[in-house]
Amino acid sequence: MSISSINYSSSILGAQIRNINQQLTDLSTQLSTGKLSQNYSGMGTNEGFAIASRAQLSNIAAYTDTITNVNVSINLANTALQSLTTIRNTVQTGSASTAQDLNVNGQTIAQNTAAAQFASMVGVLNTQSGNRYLFSGTAFNTQSVANADDIINGTTTQAGFKTVMAERQAADLGANGMGRLVQTQPTASSVQVSEDVAGSPFGLKIAAVSSTLTGATVTGPSGSPVSFSVDLNGNNPNNGDKLSVQFTLPDGTTEQIDLTASSATPTPAGSFAIDASTPVNPNNTASNLNTALNTAIQKLANTSLVAASAVAAGDNFFNTDSSAIGAAKTNQATPAAPISGTTALSGTAPSDSISPGFSVGDSITVNGTTLSFVASGATGNQLNVTDSIQTLLSKIDSITGTSKPSTIHGGVITINTDDAATLSISGSTAGATAALGALGFASSPITATQPPLRVGSSPASSATTLVNGSANTVKWYQGNDGPGSARSTAVARVDDSVTVQYGAQADEDAIRSQLQAIAVFGTFSTSPTGQYSGAQVAALSQRTTQALTPQPGQQKIEDIQTDIAMAQNTMKDATTRQTQAKAQLQTIIDQAESASPDQVASEILSLQNALQASYQTTANLAQLSLVKFL
Repeated sequence: MSISSINYSSSILGAQIRNINQQLTDLSTQLSTGKLSQNYSGMGTNEGFAIASRAQLSNIAAYTDTITNVNVSINLANTALQSLTTIRNTVQTGSASTAQDLNVNGQTIAQNTAAAQFASMVGVLNTQSGNRYLFSGTAFNTQSVANADDIINGTTTQAGFKTVMAERQAADLGANGMGRLVQTQPTASSVQVSEDVAGSPFGLKIAAVSSTLTGATVTGPSGSPVSFSVDLNGNNPNNGDKLSVQFTLPDGTTEQIDLTASSATPTPAGSFAIDASTPVNPNNTASNLNTALNTAIQKLANTSLVAASAVAAGDNFFNTDSSAIGAAKTNQATPAAPISGTTALSGTAPSDSISPGFSVGDSITVNGTTLSFVASGATGNQLNVTDSIQTLLSKIDSITGTSKPSTIHGGVITINTDDAATLSISGSTAGATAALGALGFASSPITATQPPLRVGSSPASSATTLVNGSANTVKWYQGNDGPGSARSTAVARVDDSVTVQYGAQADEDAIRSQLQAIAVFGTFSTSPTGQYSGAQVAALSQRTTQALTPQPGQQKIEDIQTDIAMAQNTMKDATTRQTQAKAQLQTIIDQAESASPDQVASEILSLQNALQASYQTTANLAQLSLVKFL
């Protein structure tokens, strides 16, 4: 009989000991690393959940980085916007002050302050976050606003705002300093005042005339160009009788001249002398009225008109608003008169209507929206053919969304728009195209002149048009100016299904209007010793104060701050959710991959006991001899 050797390494007991040793090694590694395994295969069935959780944690980390970066940009933008608010308040306080003392340059201290604040505002609008310009929209690699000196004074090849303002003032005043009005005495007993050119955008526009002059006849305002006349008809007015003439200025404001008949000596300001000669000669009174009216118009032209011209020049240079102007047209009434807001869109002569008019079935397209003409009962985007021109203009304005209503004056229609690049009005039918021609628009589609706008001819004092000046005028805003909201020019994803919009543009209404008002106020200057200089600055100061006062329905700097604050709140909420999710995801990972120190220690102790018993058994077996075995 043969007896196999008792070999420890090949015995079942030896294998068990090696297994226990390996388990101890694994448990020691778990105890030192806190992980169940050093590879995925040893993690168990829940490792799939851990892998998915780790991917979500990676996404959260990316969102956290995005939120951090966006918050930096928003905080910088908010600081910049707060600075703009401070600048606004500083300039407004100065413009509202009553001190109008002019320095040698023809400016007040408040205007000097405004000029300095303009440069500061330009610097603020060129704020960068890293290499990103915060107020350039999608063109974030481009400086938002041109340099302040270039904007005001121009470059070697392009005119700045100062030049545009000077040209506009010359065009509005006219060669005679009468605001483009022509004053005559057709007869010894009458006075007539007329606008110099029909359809001109410059100068004073006659809006209304009223009179209590006893025995006098007032005609107009009417005609093309618009005019009015006052004929005393050989009568002397009574003491206290009044003539009132209202004018519309280039900035859309209105001013009124009131002249009162007076027998007082000397004649009070704002009055004209009633002839007191013997015998009484009413024609002398008419001459006195003519002189007083001429003096009042010159004063208005050289004070409020000059200020309004500066504001209008600011619009021409800074604002994207523009307009389309139709040639002067008359109605088919008897006698013919310039079309007005009440003129009907169709009708049979001699009615107050245009010819050719709109017919049932005609339609026009306004910025892609169709307006149809029906016999009656118009609803939605429909118009009755018997409606007025003013109704048509209101419907057009509702489609374009203009903040400045379209107007009709002296037979001239002006269609205003907040975005000159988008205005397009065309006839969809031949009849509608002909009717648009009867409204004064000879070409189709009707489009607006692109800003910046410059006086159209030289000398400016006799110019009658505004033209596109982009080729030879500084472009103050250099960032993105495409369609869509400014906020949408910067978008960031901050959660799986959440994005925030935090873009801004220097040409937004609130920012642009403030920059414009401050530029106008800080750039305007006059003669330090001029007769009307103080009144000019006073009129401009009043307009500047109003322009810097937030108006209901208009965008404010605070509105932009509110928008980006909402983006921050959205990110704050996302961060809160992600913090909670991180804790839950980490728990899933820990449960799948982490080893419990207590459990591992307990298992190690158990294995150590088992190993000790195995070693004792092995030792006992190792001492077994053949004699003992037998």
